[in-house]
Amino acid sequence: MVKERRDAPDRFFEAEAAGLAWLAAAESEGGARVVRVASVAPGRIELERIAEARPSAGAACDLGAGLAATHAAGADAFGAPPDGWGGPLYIGRRTLPIAHETSWGRFYARDRIRPYLDVAVEAGTVTASQLPVIRAAVERVESGELDDDEAPARLHGDLWNGNVLWSPHGAVLIDPAAHGGHRETDLAMLALFGAPFLDDIVAGYDAARPLRAGWRARLPLHQLHPLAVHAAGHGPAYGAALADAARATLAL
Repeated sequence: MVKERRDAPDRFFEAEAAGLAWLAAAESEGGARVVRVASVAPGRIELERIAEARPSAGAACDLGAGLAATHAAGADAFGAPPDGWGGPLYIGRRTLPIAHETSWGRFYARDRIRPYLDVAVEAGTVTASQLPVIRAAVERVESGELDDDEAPARLHGDLWNGNVLWSPHGAVLIDPAAHGGHRETDLAMLALFGAPFLDDIVAGYDAARPLRAGWRARLPLHQLHPLAVHAAGHGPAYGAALADAARATLAL
């Protein structure tokens, strides 16, 4: 499979290849399977072709266990890029800030919510009435009050259902925005956009590496990032959803 973009930003596909290689390095420790890169060049990437199959409960459970192992492979810091990568990062077509933070909340608020919230406000997809509650939630996150003792995880970073391919041999991950973050963020994105057999994915994950108590209540907290990204470019419905997630975050 070949993807080409004549207008690709600087090192766009090279960043994708670096993220895929970093995630794939965890496969030897039981990590989730990642699509292979055949070649990459400015404006072009060639990937292995994945045969399609229907998802199943068993494959979903295996994906959960594999994702737990990928996360456990870790990252240098919150916001850290893939090992050895010195270029930019992207989520979709937008730049993804790089950081080397020890505080998850400071990183998450500053580098994963605020940049996209600013764009959404300018575009009018977050309204003046929604903005105060969103800003209050961001400030609470940034304060570190919601930090825990989780080490930086090796995240896929854009783990919605469309970036999980189901093959006869199980799930395969594609199109990452890979970086160091909190492991619950990948799970929250799967929940946000409706992954099939989500309960089985979570069961496989939890059996391999138990989740901290209260993780379901924290889903809106970890959905602030993808909702802000979508509010920046996909319309006012995501601004409303971002405000709802902010209210839930303030209620934690």
